[in-house]
Amino acid sequence: MNQTLVQKLTRTKLVAHQNAEDASSSSNSLHRSVGLFPLTMIGVGATIGTGIFFTMVEAVPKAGPSVILSFLIAAITAGLTALCYAELSFRIPASGSSYSFAYATVGEFLAFIMAACLLLEYGLAASAVAIGWSDYLNNFLNNAIGWHIPEMLRSPTIVSTATGIEVHGGHINLPPIILVCLCCLLLIRGAKESATTNAIMVLIKLAILIFFVVIAFSGFDINNFHPFFSPDGGAHTTGMAGVTAAAATVFFSFIGLDTVATAGEEVRNPTRNVPIGILAALGIVTVFYMLVAVAAMGAQPAAKFAGQEAGLAVILQNVTGQTWPALVLAAGAVISVFSVTLVTIYGQTRILYAIAKDGLISPVFQKVSPRTGSPVQNTLIVCIVVGLVAGFVDATFLWDMVSMGTLTAFSVVSVAVPVMRRKAGPSAVKGFRVPGGPYLVPGLSIAACLYLMFGLSMTTYTIFGIWITATVLTYFLYSMRNSRLNRK
Repeated sequence: MNQTLVQKLTRTKLVAHQNAEDASSSSNSLHRSVGLFPLTMIGVGATIGTGIFFTMVEAVPKAGPSVILSFLIAAITAGLTALCYAELSFRIPASGSSYSFAYATVGEFLAFIMAACLLLEYGLAASAVAIGWSDYLNNFLNNAIGWHIPEMLRSPTIVSTATGIEVHGGHINLPPIILVCLCCLLLIRGAKESATTNAIMVLIKLAILIFFVVIAFSGFDINNFHPFFSPDGGAHTTGMAGVTAAAATVFFSFIGLDTVATAGEEVRNPTRNVPIGILAALGIVTVFYMLVAVAAMGAQPAAKFAGQEAGLAVILQNVTGQTWPALVLAAGAVISVFSVTLVTIYGQTRILYAIAKDGLISPVFQKVSPRTGSPVQNTLIVCIVVGLVAGFVDATFLWDMVSMGTLTAFSVVSVAVPVMRRKAGPSAVKGFRVPGGPYLVPGLSIAACLYLMFGLSMTTYTIFGIWITATVLTYFLYSMRNSRLNRK
């Protein structure tokens, strides 16, 4: 039957029917092997490590001591969206997270745009986090055996400076490439093994952060919080403008909420475990973020954060006057960042799997190994791209680009809640529902996301605009006619 252009752009997928249909084809079905605890640890693993180990260096120069408010604003915004995620993940227990939610509610075209935002978000997050791994690995090696990784082997080829782009011939950031290769090998073995390994690394990470908080509070100085807002607009951005800019930068740290939802097709009892996993991960992450941020600011003046490599390890070394606390923390960070990189690459591959299953991109991303139950070719392609970006490109603009993708995804998820409620009607299966009706919390979530978007730079908007333009062209040239719904 011929469809008008508008009908094609707005056609939606019946997820429950689709899941049942895909389940009949075991050769291309993911295995339900992940329980509630490892699922929650996937969310915590994707979140803690990015925001605390790296972005303090990016956020504190923007907001000064009031960066505490930045983390709080980001956490509240994430909390509002987490409630929306929890309801949608109950009704749509599928891989693809906000992409699948959008496809079932607002239509194919917007879902494909959302998919592009997620790919940008996860791909750049994995690369940026892997790049930051070099600093802590270098700090660990220096404190452990007195050896530095040579500068040519831990600095990128393409560097962004205040005057433009510089190319440093002969330089390569080798540690991130090694890290991505290790993650690739583990992910190819299967989701259950990856989730179990991640859960162990997350528990180690949380123990290391508690260790940091205890020692950092021994050097706590309340004067480091004065003035709380920078009144002169000098080293920091003035007042709430700086808080907003910093909140926008650190917001990508809550990407873990979306990662939980990407595992919908590999979770046992997903209608129960995915909503609980999302809310539990948010609670754990928020508590640790606030504790570490307060302890770090209390132990070190704001002016010292700018450009500081392996910042938390350096703080412990300065507080104690000894190298062993820094050695312990750097070792924990090395493990932590492995965990973050692992789960962000995992999320990327599962989103590509969901898009390919719908026919919107090449079917190569949908092929699942009958032996391991994982999308091997998909994983190899993602790891090659992530490794190349991490090894050759500077991370200067990556953080804000990840935040832009995350904020866009969270906004669409919030829009999807009232649409899904309207489609489901009064006969819908009872389960978790956003409190206060279908409009209050989603509306507040959208408003908070838009507020944080205003804190991002024009460069971020320019790059994002180019990416979305390429996405629209891809949809009309390939995806629209190859869509699984179009073939039906």
